[in-house]
Order: sequence, then C-alpha cells, then structure tokens
Amino acid sequence: MIIIHSPEGGESQRFDAGRLRASEIQVIERTADGRWADIRAAARDGDINALRVIAWVIKKRTEPALRYADFDPYEDELRARLDEREVRAYAEAILEEYRTNPDDLAEAFAELHEAAADPEKVDAVIAEVTAPKDPAPAEAQPSPASPSDG
Repeated sequence: MIIIHSPEGGESQRFDAGRLRASEIQVIERTADGRWADIRAAARDGDINALRVIAWVIKKRTEPALRYADFDPYEDELRARLDEREVRAYAEAILEEYRTNPDDLAEAFAELHEAAADPEKVDAVIAEVTAPKDPAPAEAQPSPASPSDG
C-alpha cells in the first residue's frame, strides 16, 4: 500500500506501507490502539486515523523528532493507493472473477487504474496477467541412438 500525502500548497509525499519493521508496526498498534491487521485493512478502506498513523510512522524515518500531534493533515490530504504487488494480486483476482463477462472485466480493470499508486504501470500488469499461458513444456525426448560403428 502506498499512502499519498498531498498537503494544500505543498509537495506530495509517498509513503510505502508495504514494508514496515516490526518496531514500526508496534508503534502503529500502540498509537492507533488496535491490531496491525485491522489498522492495515482500515487504511485500505481510507480510514483517516489509520492512514495518519501509518504515514506518521513512516515519515519519522526521515524526521525522527516528529510528534504525532504535529502531523495533523486534513482528511482530503491523505489517500491510500495500491502498490505494484497489490495491483498484480487484484488484477489476477479480477481476471478470475470476471473472465466470462468481458464488459465487467474492462470496467474492473479501469477501476484498478484509479486505485493504483502508479496507474501507468497497470496496463503492463494487466497485459502480463491476461497473456495466454504457455502450456507445460514437453518432456525432453531422448535423442535417437546413433548407429554403432561396429
């Protein structure tokens, strides 16, 4: 998951929440007063408290003295987006679910563009996921024995 902080009049920042240290997760759990799995799910759903605490912990990597109370963005300044690994997982799930209905499949893939942190990479992922799969490679056939010399 990528959390994008777009402060009004400021430069956007991207926080990669896909790889956190155990100590960071513990700080998130204590600050948000919940379990990491629940907080992560809430962030995916756009919960402002979950987004804020995760972004704050990641931001502390470069600003160790940053206090939670001092990181207080407006609600519309934080957004969760899918990272490339999540885009692939969702694309595979979408393909499986909508395989028999191409109209719904196209619409679902369009929504995936909107949810992705890097929409320009979504087409490549969709192309990989929808590409025909090669059949299992045939087992190597033994080469014919060469005639013996004698």
